[in-house]
Amino acid sequence: MKIVDVTLTIFAWEDIPKTSYNQLTGVFGGASQLGLLTIMTDEGIDGHSFLGSAMSSVEFDGSSLIRHLKPLLLGEDALSRERIYQRICQRSRYTTWRAIGAVDIALWDIAGKAADLPIHKLLGSYRDKVPAYASSAVLSSVGAYADEAVQFRDSGWSAYKIHPPTRWREDIEVCQAVRRAVGDEYLVMLDSTWSYRYEEALRVGRAVEGLNFYWYEDPLADDDIYNYVKLKQKLDIPIMATEYSPGAFHSYAPWIIAQATDFLRGDVAVKGGITALIKTAHLAEGFRMNYEVHHGGNSLNNVANLHAILAIQNCEFFEVLLPEGAQKYGLAEDIEVDENGYVHAPTTAGLGANIDFELIERNKLTVLR
Repeated sequence: MKIVDVTLTIFAWEDIPKTSYNQLTGVFGGASQLGLLTIMTDEGIDGHSFLGSAMSSVEFDGSSLIRHLKPLLLGEDALSRERIYQRICQRSRYTTWRAIGAVDIALWDIAGKAADLPIHKLLGSYRDKVPAYASSAVLSSVGAYADEAVQFRDSGWSAYKIHPPTRWREDIEVCQAVRRAVGDEYLVMLDSTWSYRYEEALRVGRAVEGLNFYWYEDPLADDDIYNYVKLKQKLDIPIMATEYSPGAFHSYAPWIIAQATDFLRGDVAVKGGITALIKTAHLAEGFRMNYEVHHGGNSLNNVANLHAILAIQNCEFFEVLLPEGAQKYGLAEDIEVDENGYVHAPTTAGLGANIDFELIERNKLTVLR
């Protein structure tokens, strides 16, 4: 099954609500651009993925994909995913891991369609549903966090994760208010998005440890292994890092060797696709660690994330990043959380996603070839 063409259809995403996840990224919203990647084969089976997000428009990722990755794909056997993966990873200096991930997802989509199986079945399913947690944006007040956490608790969701204002004293106040609001038994996590100095991270960590939070995520800079080791030695609460650790699959080794984190972390966008996620999950499993999958940045990436999660045992949750208006776009039917707090396995071949091709055509800006 030979690859005969690769295109990227750029389409507009309008009316994105103003959103922030930390001081470093600031506030985004309004408009962005996504790309629909299509890999075509000589047997008439096409594979798809999305590139871009509400916060990061597709332009650079897309142009580098067409310029540097497309020539490596043409004429290749679309089912030789590992060989292709190794080749395109060698171009990571000239493109992005997001572009590499988009190619890999589209190839898995082809493989599932060729086998007439959902990707998670092709990988070897472990389960058919997974509990979801709500992952906040930065909200306007302490009370807004408490109210939102109660809303999701009462809707049956498994947990609530706080993205705080990333000012450490205020962050502790937010965490205290949420714990008071939801009670002692409900699972709550804190994601401080790489925002603290070591001393601040230690103070906040001791506070959330006392509040019995489930994990403490990304308090320090994403390459600060030295201070992560110190922090982990001082705290009992599980520490989560490596979401944006520089590099892709190979970047995890020094974190494991240094015992700098209790979890490994990543997603199909930032780590280079489904292939990278499965490799990393198995690496983590070898050390009896969980690999908690991060939100994918767009609707189709989240479908790809879900397939990977369904095929591994060492990921506890599916992350739903809020608000929906800044995360869901381009599918006629998106992933939904049921009344018991679960998301369920796709049942049709490949990604099994209902891509809204009519919306994409209406909002099409250009096609990169």
